Amino acid sequence: MVNAETFVITGGCGYFGYRLACSLHRKGVKVILFDKVLPKEDVPEDMMFVQGDIRDYTDVVKAVTGANCVFHIASYGMSGKEQLNQRMIEEVNIQGTQNILKACIEHRVPRLVYTSTFNVVFGGQVIENGDESLPYLPLHLHPDHYSRTKSLAEMAVLKANGTVLKDGSELFRCCALRPAGIYGPGEQRHLPRIVSYIEKGIFSFVYGEPSSLVEFVHVDNLVLAHELAAKALTAERKYSASGQPYFISDGRPVNNFEFFRPLVEGLGYPFPKLRLPISLIYFFALLTEMTHYLIGRIYNFQPLLTRTEVYKTGVTHYFSMAKAKAELDYEPKEHNLDDVVQWFRHRGHGRKCHSSFLSRLLMEILFVAAALVVAMSFLPLVGSCALNVLKNIL
Repeated sequence: MVNAETFVITGGCGYFGYRLACSLHRKGVKVILFDKVLPKEDVPEDMMFVQGDIRDYTDVVKAVTGANCVFHIASYGMSGKEQLNQRMIEEVNIQGTQNILKACIEHRVPRLVYTSTFNVVFGGQVIENGDESLPYLPLHLHPDHYSRTKSLAEMAVLKANGTVLKDGSELFRCCALRPAGIYGPGEQRHLPRIVSYIEKGIFSFVYGEPSSLVEFVHVDNLVLAHELAAKALTAERKYSASGQPYFISDGRPVNNFEFFRPLVEGLGYPFPKLRLPISLIYFFALLTEMTHYLIGRIYNFQPLLTRTEVYKTGVTHYFSMAKAKAELDYEPKEHNLDDVVQWFRHRGHGRKCHSSFLSRLLMEILFVAAALVVAMSFLPLVGSCALNVLKNIL
């Protein structure tokens, strides 16, 4: 990377986007943060912030004009109650991506790295050491709208690869990175929610088979992968990443709940011994989604779990890093949760001496609900049909 280059990061004020921005800034390049929200951190004087909405084409043009490369990270609906807002998910993930692609081509931005997701090929089926030859999951099989729209957006990005830029001088080069769940100190989407469940006593059971394996990626490894992908879209690297998808993780498959054991115990809490069947938790998540569908406009509560989150945490799915290593020179560094534990401890988190009455009451309600449905042998397919029937009725 040379000093003349300018990089735009959509969603640049988010956890990962800002981490990527700081890494690029340290290398001496010009960085533009493009986001709807204001930065939470103090932005260096020579790092530009452009406030705007990727759903507004005019805002997008203002942000990307003159850039050499765009990192398109911005998305909506990854987890929690956001997963249930289908209209916003479509507007941001599909319309927003179309705006980015159009603006890059019309305003001669030669490179784009798209931050995709494992979920474009995963929908609850077991995948062991999968690779990029796997087909996209059929759209109707996605259990959530976020994954469906991210799949459509990735298809659009890779299809746009090779398009002639408006002035005809060169081709538009794109690639897509499919990261595992992101972790690291200060991560604000998943870890605070998990710690909240731990502290409230809700994280008192695990589910699924102990042998189930998933993957995670430390934020610094994901930053590295994005920087390498941008380089691999240049003539210097013979455009080796052009039109290609890549799975990105730490490369260490692990049981989801065992991965978080150091966090639970590091905050002074006992690790749960109770293990429940995944079908039971899935059905509970289905009931939660149905309830949210009925009353969400009145009370937009945070679901304990969604069906997609049950799949992602309880069903084996992990992928080979061979392609990323061979074509991007990606070599993930080894990380653990020690810095995450310290980050939370320094902010006052950790086991207190007393137990909350409301937490105990909530757990009792959850177990009563579990007892009511444990005899019902609902499979995920049946659950999906039930939700569709409810929507049709309403």
